[in-house]
Amino acid sequence: MRLIQITDCHLHADPEGRCRTGFAYPQLEAVVAAASRRYPDLVLVTGDVSEDESLESYALAEQALSRLDCPWHWLAGNHDDPATMARQRPLPAALDAGRWRLLIVDTYWAGHDGGQLSDETLAGLGEALEQHPGRPTLLAMHHPPVAVGSAWLDELGLRRADALAALLCGQPQVRGIVCGHIHQAFAGHLETESGAVPVYGCPSTSDQFLRGSDEFAVDEASRPGFRVIDLRGEDFSTWVERVDL
Repeated sequence: MRLIQITDCHLHADPEGRCRTGFAYPQLEAVVAAASRRYPDLVLVTGDVSEDESLESYALAEQALSRLDCPWHWLAGNHDDPATMARQRPLPAALDAGRWRLLIVDTYWAGHDGGQLSDETLAGLGEALEQHPGRPTLLAMHHPPVAVGSAWLDELGLRRADALAALLCGQPQVRGIVCGHIHQAFAGHLETESGAVPVYGCPSTSDQFLRGSDEFAVDEASRPGFRVIDLRGEDFSTWVERVDL
């Protein structure tokens, strides 16, 4: 079972709208085309689909993503409007990925660039984990639940990540977490009292952020990309692929 993660498209209503280092919509098209050549069984877009929260931007995203020869889904990031997204296409809470299960964790915090885990979200995640305790599971969210080593990004991270760590203690079926928001390849761990859960970030389809930067900075030398996740039995392997423009 092959899952591909795409993230942070930052589309405008205008398909010729610019991102900082190029044009957001043609870059999404290029990433989708490259991802298709890796024959995914499922594609997930982990937020910030839009830059201007317009219905037209979500229609453009659907236009590009519908060229995939597999099911695809999305979740909301801090630049999105979840209600407008849902008008274009539903926001799932859980997905089947063969033997695996993919649980969507909502980190959207209205009016803030950072994310937050509400009591309702944490309770819902706890119930979902209790339903299938023996089924290998990945969590997907927009904001990373760990620091990524860039001071400005870490200030816009996830509030109540400690509550998530507490919830995942004693939940060995959770094999990993994938996130968006950080516009860069990343691998880290969320520490819990019963062990560490791997956390993976992904390049954006738009601009790439400079790693280890104290202040906001774009990595103009880096390219858009996507993350490949191969789910096999009880384990998985994952890597990032970059896309030439």
